[in-house]
Amino acid sequence: MKIIIITTLSIVLGSSVLFSSPVQANEQLAASLCDYVASDDKNRLRKKIKETRVKLRNVFSGITCAGNNLLRHAIVNNANGAGKFIVKKLPKSLLAGNGDVEWAGSNGHEGSPIVAAIKERAGL
Repeated sequence: MKIIIITTLSIVLGSSVLFSSPVQANEQLAASLCDYVASDDKNRLRKKIKETRVKLRNVFSGITCAGNNLLRHAIVNNANGAGKFIVKKLPKSLLAGNGDVEWAGSNGHEGSPIVAAIKERAGL
């Protein structure tokens, strides 16, 4: 009987976590992600996202690195591996409407491989 109650309780608690509203990125997570992007450390970026069990699409809009979002931060730091990884994890609609391609063009980064990846994925 105790096993059934514990199992049921864990299912109920687990499902409340699965169906919660979008996750807000805390400062420590944001700082780690910014550092990993700046150093173009795609493996540590992927590992941190997996460890914290967040979806990048849910925290992307809440993270700024030196005044830029994660993609712009990757473009500025020539972090092509991390930038392409982020592009793969974000929805096409966000990439198309985010203005990162226009920002890159106006700031001299139009030749970046990350911008090319954004254009390809978003169909721009």
